[in-house]
Amino acid sequence: MLDKLEAIRLRYNDVSEELMQPDVMSDLKRYKSLNKEYKELGKIVAEYRNYQQVLSNIENARQVISTEKDEDFREMAKAELDELGPEQERLEGAIKDLLLPRDPNDSKDVIMEIRAGAGGDEAALFAGDLQRMYLRFAEKQGWKMELVDAMEGTAGGYKEIILAVKGEDVYGKLKFESGVHRVQRVPATETQGRIHTSVASVVVMPEAEEFDIDLDMNDIRKDLFMSSGPGGQSVNTTYSAVRLTHLPTGLVAQCQDQKSQLKNFDKALQVLRSRIFEIELAKKNEAEGAIRKSMIGSGDRSDKVRTYNYPQGRVTDHRIGYTVHNLPSVMDGNVDDFVENLRIAESAERLKVGVS
Repeated sequence: MLDKLEAIRLRYNDVSEELMQPDVMSDLKRYKSLNKEYKELGKIVAEYRNYQQVLSNIENARQVISTEKDEDFREMAKAELDELGPEQERLEGAIKDLLLPRDPNDSKDVIMEIRAGAGGDEAALFAGDLQRMYLRFAEKQGWKMELVDAMEGTAGGYKEIILAVKGEDVYGKLKFESGVHRVQRVPATETQGRIHTSVASVVVMPEAEEFDIDLDMNDIRKDLFMSSGPGGQSVNTTYSAVRLTHLPTGLVAQCQDQKSQLKNFDKALQVLRSRIFEIELAKKNEAEGAIRKSMIGSGDRSDKVRTYNYPQGRVTDHRIGYTVHNLPSVMDGNVDDFVENLRIAESAERLKVGVS
């Protein structure tokens, strides 16, 4: 492992020097690729340096124990050694995890789509609750969440909402949120106290950059329309809203959030590019096979992934059988336990099947 870590350190130094070269700085595609590699290698190198320091401290403590005649010094060295042992094990585990083959899209920003499913107004309200949950989680992570497009529900919430989430390791942490989320609770409109079950679907797509997917603008039809609010009333008297249709696939993306037609076009194109990229990614994953059929699920948007049971205060992730009884905290954005346990499950599956 040390040989591999040393090779990574040398590569990290090489990439650092390359990023300073004028020809690299003038080539946006190459610069972005190298900068991404630099950040990913940097995480490993930082832990490697910590590991080297711990190994050095362990060697020094052992030397004191074997050569020092002063009993107090020997006892201090033994106490330090007792602390350094677990830290060495922790760092070794963290480094092994970092050295596992990664999904190359983990570091990407995402396009997130939340849609109300079965359950009428209650499903739309739940979709709104999920949006707030992810907004709180994004804020805690230091990410930025932007509205791309939304269709509000008649009683509140959203029939559909599309968001762009930007930050560090966004797709790596949110990708397992894709699927059907189910809520069990008594709706505000229920007079007899009966528990209803409603669902909302979540789709998380890595945001495709220009060099990820080659889009021919001649294959895209652009339609302009007036922005509209709940109930279909016009909220803008200019044709600033943009709808883009990718003719070869029939995929459609639209944006009416911005007053500027150009900004709406850029956001709609961002979503369209990501949807096409997701199709290509699905084909690739299907070809690779095993890891996508693991215990953490296929990431298919039809998979039932999680249940939020309000009467019991319970949230259960069905893919890994993980349950917590702090539903209010989860809905306030504290989904870290689910994210971490799903990532651990993915790492275990990668180790088991040897698929990168």
